[in-house]
Amino acid sequence: MGAYRVIVPIILSFGCELVDSSLGMGYGTTLTPLLLALGFEPLEIVPAVLFSEAITGVLAGVFHHEYGNLSLKRGSKDLKVVGVLTALSVVGVLISVLIAVSVPTWIVKLYIGLLVFALGISILVNRRRRFRFSWKRIAALGFVAAFNKGISGGGYGPVVTGGQVLTGIRGRTAVGITSLAEGIASVVGVLVYVISGVAIPWHVALPLTVGAVLSVPLAAYVVSRVPAGRLTVIIGGMSATLGGYTLLRMVV
Repeated sequence: MGAYRVIVPIILSFGCELVDSSLGMGYGTTLTPLLLALGFEPLEIVPAVLFSEAITGVLAGVFHHEYGNLSLKRGSKDLKVVGVLTALSVVGVLISVLIAVSVPTWIVKLYIGLLVFALGISILVNRRRRFRFSWKRIAALGFVAAFNKGISGGGYGPVVTGGQVLTGIRGRTAVGITSLAEGIASVVGVLVYVISGVAIPWHVALPLTVGAVLSVPLAAYVVSRVPAGRLTVIIGGMSATLGGYTLLRMVV
């Protein structure tokens, strides 16, 4: 195994996690196609991405709490949102992993691309609108996003972060909640893959985890310094970009 197949994944995961922990999206959605281009197989990539995010997601949640982006105090609304997202995420991951091998790849890409693109455009169009908080919407977000995650390795962050903004949660809090909930959902995804007989590809998982962990503290600090209005626009723009990129790859 060439050194580049260790060093390059570390560099890529550092950059992708820096974006993901700053905006609540972009790690799996961006990293998966890049690893495919390096020659890694899908069943190497998805479990490895899930493993690295299981570690970094929980770690990112802790740092976001420390920098005041969200509150993990007992009884806080933020912690309750994490709980609801996590509970529905477990169901979504279980279903998606079990059917991942039977769904054509192009259908998965089309579905995720359209969903994420539509969310991004909705955020940009309605960025000045005030939305009423809804627990039903939060629950639906957790299920749909985790389904995306388990079946493709990506598509969790854009749905949960963007969806939270559209339910009235401020941008930096949405980012912190997404990081933590995604980490817990990824733990479940890893366990389901292992139980299903798929071994964790450590030659991919460890470099990804090292690079991603190194970027987490910096990302949480950046989020705490970005003005709320600007962060909302960035989240909307990033969602639309990731969705459009996913769709573009299907025709190019």
